[in-house]
Amino acid sequence: MGINKSRVLLGGFLGGIVWLGWSFFINSRISPLLTVAQQKGLFLAKPRYSYFPIAWIITLFVLAILVSYLYAAVRNTLGPGPWTAFKVGALFGFAAGFPDNFGMASWSPADRVIPLGFMLEMWAGAILATVVAGWIYKQAGSEKAARAAA
Repeated sequence: MGINKSRVLLGGFLGGIVWLGWSFFINSRISPLLTVAQQKGLFLAKPRYSYFPIAWIITLFVLAILVSYLYAAVRNTLGPGPWTAFKVGALFGFAAGFPDNFGMASWSPADRVIPLGFMLEMWAGAILATVVAGWIYKQAGSEKAARAAA
């Protein structure tokens, strides 16, 4: 059975919305620390690229579509369901969020909570987006099964 690309895109889009919400939540928690780091000259006061906020939002949606596709690709091997979605999201989020932020926590003079927040933004965001995408993808299979049974 092939991958249902429309469900991958829908799941990725909805997962991207959830990931974006998580991103805003995490950034609202660490923004006071970022302000202090900016005042100390450890972070730039304004992004180097003026379009960064838009690019970041687009990036989160692209990543959510990627984890949606990965879930759809491995569900026949690992089994469909939230546990598989969790595993895919956890692996993807670890790869996306841990290495650079571990380096930043090790070498940056800024508060270690900042890279921790950035890492959690990617790691938990990937898990949430994949679970949402998996739920959407599951709904496609349930609809097909219901139509076949009728």
